[in-house]
Amino acid sequence: MLATLLRSTARVHISRGRVPVSQPANFRTLFPAKKKISQSPVCAPGLARSSCRNLTVMSGEEAAAKAAAASGIADTGAPTIFDKIISKEIPAEVLFEDDKCLAFRDISPQAPTHFLVVPKVRAGLTQLSKAVPENIDVLGHLLFTAQKVAKQEGLEQGFRIVINDGEHGCQSVYHLHLHVIGGKQLSWPPGC
Repeated sequence: MLATLLRSTARVHISRGRVPVSQPANFRTLFPAKKKISQSPVCAPGLARSSCRNLTVMSGEEAAAKAAAASGIADTGAPTIFDKIISKEIPAEVLFEDDKCLAFRDISPQAPTHFLVVPKVRAGLTQLSKAVPENIDVLGHLLFTAQKVAKQEGLEQGFRIVINDGEHGCQSVYHLHLHVIGGKQLSWPPGC
């Protein structure tokens, strides 16, 4: 019922502090994928305030991470989208490539500069939390490559490296990867 309400052309009220703000009931307008609104009371027109329920609305990435974790794909060894980019089955804007890793632009950038660095051989390294001593060299190489490409991209004033790990870390692709984000002043804490 709520999904129907959010997709309708009716108007809903979102409480921001004590002042309700009327917005078109379009899911993308109310809850853009890049911004999480959590525990926001949502009321349909004509409903008493006491009828409203608190709900947590997930970003597209959160939903993808939960779906990936629930599907059990983390340890299947099935090819990921990154494997397909590495093998050139799927095109990407490649920024750097060597025998150990590939760096390419993110298709859904969260900052003016946003690229990924992925190991070419997954070899069980689906998550940072699953790293073993044999992965030390590739992990160091990924970090070194991240800073090298960041310099190449003009991020001399700074950048952020993010590794999502598991469902609560919002990992949606189970092939270890580094997000390198910059090109603007970043805030702290990041996405908490």
